[in-house]
Amino acid sequence: MPEFIDDATFGSYFEEFEHTAWRLETRSGYASDRAGEKYRRYLGTGTVPDDSHRPWHANVRAQTTLGKLFERVRIVDNPPTREQLFLLATAAANNKAGEDIRTMWRADAEKLQLPAEDFWLFDSRRALVLHFDEADEYLGAELVEDPARLVRFCQIRDAAWHYAIRREEFVTQVASSV
Repeated sequence: MPEFIDDATFGSYFEEFEHTAWRLETRSGYASDRAGEKYRRYLGTGTVPDDSHRPWHANVRAQTTLGKLFERVRIVDNPPTREQLFLLATAAANNKAGEDIRTMWRADAEKLQLPAEDFWLFDSRRALVLHFDEADEYLGAELVEDPARLVRFCQIRDAAWHYAIRREEFVTQVASSV
């Protein structure tokens, strides 16, 4: 079993990185999203409220103002799960704050042999591998600083980023697929 870092340490990585915070999201859904009021509201209305005041968005704006990058690639099933459609809707506010969230179909990710592993990669020097149980409950984050594993994460990032597409383009593909 990997050793998990504490939540305060986890949060500090998003303020202390020097150049790039990059994430791969591979799950079909997250229990934390399903438990939230924002998700329930989305299921009822098909829209998400403006939450640009959230600390996450404030930090993204602060870091990107300093010239740092926040990027992520989300892997989406075809057809997308309700949770994935929710994340696609919420990505608009994240992008507006300065985060660049791109998306790719799971079939394309499988062709690239991308792993089914969620992680954050900071400055290509350290990673946080996010662990979940079968019910999509977050278990904790494992700090990785091993050079061989970091090289692998960088290769995954480069392949995923190259083939992922911007949210606006992906939304049109989703509309034509459902």
